[in-house]
This record gives sequence, C-alpha cells and structure tokens, in this order.
Amino acid sequence: MSKRFRPSNLGESKIISKIVSSKEYERRKSINAVAEKPEELSNYIAMKLVESDLVETTNKNSMEEQITLCLEKLIHADDFDIDYQIAPIRNIVSNPNIISIYVTSFVIEKLINHKDTVDIYGSDEEIYACIHKQVEKFLSK
Repeated sequence: MSKRFRPSNLGESKIISKIVSSKEYERRKSINAVAEKPEELSNYIAMKLVESDLVETTNKNSMEEQITLCLEKLIHADDFDIDYQIAPIRNIVSNPNIISIYVTSFVIEKLINHKDTVDIYGSDEEIYACIHKQVEKFLSK
C-alpha cells in the first residue's frame, strides 16, 4: 500500500504545487511543439515503425496520415479525452511522455484496425520505446 503524503506545512505545499505545475507545463510545452509541425513528427514515427518491423502496412503514406490525424486530435483534446485514450496502457512505463503514450495507444488500439495495416508486431513496451525515441528527437530540435 502506498504512503499518502499530506503536507503539514506551507513549505511542503508549495513544493508539491511547483512539482505538479512543472509537470503540467512540460505536458503543454510538448503538445504545443507538436502543434507546429504534426506532419513532420508523424513522418518520423511512421518511418521508424516500418523500419523497425513493428508495423507492417501496404501503404506507409496512409499510416502517416493516420498518425497525423492522431496528433491533431491530441492537440485539440482536453485532459479527460487524453486520459481516456491512454488508460489501457498507462502503466507500460513509469513516467510516460504524453505524446509518446498517446500515439502508442493509437497504434495499438486504432491503427491495427485500419484497412492498410497488415499487422502490428512487438510488445506494447517496444512500440512505446520506438515512438518515444522519435518524439524525443523531435522535441529536442
């Protein structure tokens, strides 16, 4: 059973508030960076998923378009919609990047049913790691 942390003084409350607000700031900063060039990031992700043999598709461009639509949906989604989308896989890593986990959820749950997708291989963790590498490269530019 986890320990509940109850701040007993104002100093602890301020520290907790700063931690929470910094996490929210990083989340919004990442989403805003994707909002500038979602097509570029979707190209990186689609290319790497195909190159890594994690996704087999008959049309890479169609897969790229689907990932772009996923990123557009993420950009305009509210917190509830994001949490709902990632709920089934939220525990695959301890501190997930919001973009990486959202796209991973999309690939695992939605892209597999797309008409141009032949099959998706690898574990959820492998797919997340592949996507996360591309997201990190994109955000570090």
